[in-house]
Amino acid sequence: MYTMRDFLGFFLGAAITAALIVLLLPPSPCGGVVPVGQELVASDIGSQLADPSMKKLDNVASNDNLAELLRSAAMEDGTIIMTFTNEAWTLPGSLLDVFLESFRVGVKTQPLLKHLVIVAIDGKAFERCQHVHPLCYSLAAANANFTAEQPFMSKDYLDMMWTRNRFQARVLALGHGFVFTDVDIVWFRNPLLRIPVAADIAVSCDAFYGESPYDLEKSTNGGFLYARPSERTMAFFRDWYEAGKRFPWHHDQTVFDQVKHELAARHGVMVQYVDTIYLGSQCQPRWMDYRNLCTFHANCLIGLHNKTERLVGVLDEWKRFKAEKELLGSNSTVLFN
Repeated sequence: MYTMRDFLGFFLGAAITAALIVLLLPPSPCGGVVPVGQELVASDIGSQLADPSMKKLDNVASNDNLAELLRSAAMEDGTIIMTFTNEAWTLPGSLLDVFLESFRVGVKTQPLLKHLVIVAIDGKAFERCQHVHPLCYSLAAANANFTAEQPFMSKDYLDMMWTRNRFQARVLALGHGFVFTDVDIVWFRNPLLRIPVAADIAVSCDAFYGESPYDLEKSTNGGFLYARPSERTMAFFRDWYEAGKRFPWHHDQTVFDQVKHELAARHGVMVQYVDTIYLGSQCQPRWMDYRNLCTFHANCLIGLHNKTERLVGVLDEWKRFKAEKELLGSNSTVLFN
């Protein structure tokens, strides 16, 4: 017969074991992003990939090197940075060169390059990427040619945007959070520091006006998008893609605005908008303040030449601003806010 001492010994041993397990778990990383392991375990990922609705988001062979590439690029919490590019955008002196240069001259942004995956959507872009960056992924779409500059809202442009959306969902299904950035964006500081831990999805907008970041009435700009991996976020992306069929000839970000209330409520997803004081854009150039800007987007401009020229000019302004502040040395904290 068991005595009270036996029961107390059993419970004491179980408590010590549980405490040791907690102590051996890795610490939560800084930076305001929930670690991947706290939201998604391997069995969850497998079940999502087995879902037919997720499988059709996977438009490249399952035995390619994407999972390995993502692991090599991931931050401590599993998050990666990624951008899409085509042949026109990767030509020497074009958008990709300006984009990469911004990381090298930003404030503590050069180390972020080791977490950047460049997704090339045609063969020439992939070839060029391999000459300028170590983390390139080839996503040549079947029955599509995205090599040239795509006119806004043309069929090929829309196909490219939805291809991007499907690929983002695939990254989530592989257990990685991501920061997606258009290649016509230059980086000055790390924008992840402006994303609260509560956000499942954080996205830029062209006009913030100082209201709550959780006010979904804002107009979305999909050029900067953060997503945290979880079952609910993947469900949001799945239904977002499916909603595109209800809105033919619409951009993915336009469809996002149509269904964000519905999908956020359905799946319990916290969507947040990032203030334009941090994520600036050509749509609101008067709000540009290099003391706060993390990124600048050359949207609201038509044509590859105009975008590239504008970003080169903005980057030159940033370099002058940064040089002036660096002259002040330790007396200035402007660069590090």
